[in-house]
Amino acid sequence: MYDSVLLPVDGSEHAATIVHHAAELVQWTDATLQVVFVADTTRDSLTVVDGNVVDALEREGEHIVSDVARTLDTLGVEYGTDIVQGSPAPTIVDYAERYDYDLIVLPTHGRTGISRYLLGSVTEKVVRLSEVPVLTARMRADEQLRFPYENILVPTDGSPASTAAAGHGLALAATLDATVHALSVVDDTSLGPDVRSALPTDARERPAAEAVEDVDADADAYDLSHVQTYVEHGSPAAVIREHIETRDIDAVVMGASGRRGVDRILLGSVAEKTVRSAPVPVITVHERS
Repeated sequence: MYDSVLLPVDGSEHAATIVHHAAELVQWTDATLQVVFVADTTRDSLTVVDGNVVDALEREGEHIVSDVARTLDTLGVEYGTDIVQGSPAPTIVDYAERYDYDLIVLPTHGRTGISRYLLGSVTEKVVRLSEVPVLTARMRADEQLRFPYENILVPTDGSPASTAAAGHGLALAATLDATVHALSVVDDTSLGPDVRSALPTDARERPAAEAVEDVDADADAYDLSHVQTYVEHGSPAAVIREHIETRDIDAVVMGASGRRGVDRILLGSVAEKTVRSAPVPVITVHERS
């Protein structure tokens, strides 16, 4: 499933949680892990130590990467480390694509202070820009990341991006022997009352039903027998969140953009809302991934 995984780090308060989660993922899939720290060149980080000009961020990055390396050593994970300079989001994206990583793992917030860069806005930029799938996870004290995933939610609207995401989700479920929950949401909230009344319910539901049926059909190629399908009405982000809570979902795999038009089901903004709010890991996939 994965051969190599990229883990950008910044020493966030709950960094140990995301490190452990990434370690479990690469061990299960027999992948290698690359730990990278980005010294943010958009900040003034040069200082003088013992008469020498040094980059405070790079020095801090060395300590952070060393701490992560010690944790990975105890977990028996094969890994590499790197410290690079650049603007965080594009640097992470470029690094992942240049070295052909299969997955980027990011928390959805970072710490405050001189090296803060894994903020929601930066993570969301990576989600939007990266052709490499991105796993994001909220780092909150009252939430835990479960692995291996037993239930994977795959929101779909039949668009190229959601179709690519569905394939990714099916492959991951096959690797983990997980149940796939294919969900398509008819976004009635985006239509005015006149449009809703003019379009028969069957006409609005047909694309959604076809989208989940396609996921179910594609599951045969992955030898998956545990696929459940749902067609719901409402606000996509809200329905996705409801399914996470009511279906005991461990992870979400979804397209980073969706189909436009009167029958649209998912948009890129829905993916970003899900990344911000989901209490479980969210893997976002672009069409070409």
